[in-house]
Amino acid sequence: MKILFTGGSSFTGYWFAKQLVSAGHEVFVVFRQQSQDYPDDLRRQRVESLADICRPTFGVTFGDDRFLRLIEASNWDLLCHHAAEVANYKSPDFNVAAAVENNTYRLPLVLDALQDSGCTKVVLTGSVFENDEGAGSGTLEAFSPYGLSKALTWQMFRYYAQSRQISLGKFVIPNPFGPFEGPRFTFTQYLLKNWFDGATPSVNTPAYVRDNIHVSLLAKIYLQFAATLAEGVSRINPSGYIESQGSFTHRLASEMRERLGLKCEFVSAAQSDFSEPQIRINTDVADTKALNWSEKIAWDEFADYYKQLMR
Repeated sequence: MKILFTGGSSFTGYWFAKQLVSAGHEVFVVFRQQSQDYPDDLRRQRVESLADICRPTFGVTFGDDRFLRLIEASNWDLLCHHAAEVANYKSPDFNVAAAVENNTYRLPLVLDALQDSGCTKVVLTGSVFENDEGAGSGTLEAFSPYGLSKALTWQMFRYYAQSRQISLGKFVIPNPFGPFEGPRFTFTQYLLKNWFDGATPSVNTPAYVRDNIHVSLLAKIYLQFAATLAEGVSRINPSGYIESQGSFTHRLASEMRERLGLKCEFVSAAQSDFSEPQIRINTDVADTKALNWSEKIAWDEFADYYKQLMR
């Protein structure tokens, strides 16, 4: 397929685009900035890596004039809209309205241009932290204003895609981890940094049940979903390790201890803060054999990445 992809500078976007290319698809990735203008080394590294294997276009934002001209200049089989506004995404002051505006900027014009180019398929990335996604405790309310912005973005896409009879797939991400994660400080980064420093990290929310998934597995599921997108509206909620954060830390420590030769010790605090839902998980278990994915290789790659990173 000839695929137009947004959001390739992100951790998961990098892996998704790379997986699409590895399957033989022609992937055109749009970036908001030139690679040297991204503020952190890791994001620049992801952009430069994708630019070597994809067809990059720099200085383009979803829905702007250059984006529309890019659509109009060719024929497309699929739009993968992975980009989303994430600045200060953990803040209660996250601007929901501005995020939705950026995520869906001139959406009707974008979809019309896609149709004119022969494209009738769109994959939108969602999050398990949206309201009414996945499964868990409580009433599945939005985790945060950011989660709400993602849910409203989905509603906008669904409305305008259905009115044009464009097939729309929603790929709902849980908690991915793996090589090139960040640049935001993730839970696994926190643990690995402490272990390499010889320190003993504290797991402060061991009772939360989350859905951590290897990003390499997530990318293979994304490829399969994009390549076989059904007509109409569909979604997939890929799942990984469903367990408490305390249990996941035990798992991670065990896998890293034998590969890194580190003690990988940690302590679990007595959790008292339950401001987030205690359980929030995805529900679709992947057939790893059919996807030709190896859990052992994924852990090996994860350990090797941090060996290089922490040298």
